[in-house]
Amino acid sequence: MKRTQPKIIELGAKTLQEALRCAETTLNDEHYEAIKAVVESYAYIAELAEHFPEECRRVLEALAVIYRNDAIARKRKLSPAARLDFHQANSGSTMEELQAWLARQFEDRLVEPNSTLGGAISYMLRHWERLTLFLRVPGAPLDNNICERVLKKAILHRKNALFYKTAKGAHVGDVFMSLIYTCEFCGANPFDYLTELERHAGELASNPQRWMPWNYRSMLDGVNTPSDSLH
Repeated sequence: MKRTQPKIIELGAKTLQEALRCAETTLNDEHYEAIKAVVESYAYIAELAEHFPEECRRVLEALAVIYRNDAIARKRKLSPAARLDFHQANSGSTMEELQAWLARQFEDRLVEPNSTLGGAISYMLRHWERLTLFLRVPGAPLDNNICERVLKKAILHRKNALFYKTAKGAHVGDVFMSLIYTCEFCGANPFDYLTELERHAGELASNPQRWMPWNYRSMLDGVNTPSDSLH
């Protein structure tokens, strides 16, 4: 099943859909998130598609292969070491070809280094070692999207923090922001988590490490089991 282009790629470049078309046609419903991740991670390339559609298509198609492979690794629940082997076997050649293509744009004088496209290519080449860390280090992520999303939460909270009356109130707000985002990251319901902490304040005080957003549900099962067995 094919899906239409995700909203996330609407970055102001009207020809971006054309620039991504070839990459997206290789993605079925199972790997739909891959194309979204590519554009989110490499927005600085995607935004150039209006003026350099062919060059951007070449880069984004290669990156789509990498993210698709990572989606396959996640579906197979590969260990970090197995994921590394999988990427080395299936993504390594793609990244080597992309690096050679990027370097050739300058070597053959196909792109002016001082142009906007040249700046984007220079940026990728300058950070190539870090961009390809997933080919050398087990468990290395493809991007830092998680950190970027955290920063967006902090920026949003900063706007709200303008209206705190005291520094202590702002500190409480910071704590709740951290808790809420940690819950979201772990797939927990923030409202449910904070409610259960209130309901089990005694157990929380005596054993706080067991009441984290990622493990509190197992504690609830243990707390509720004795009373349930009486019925």
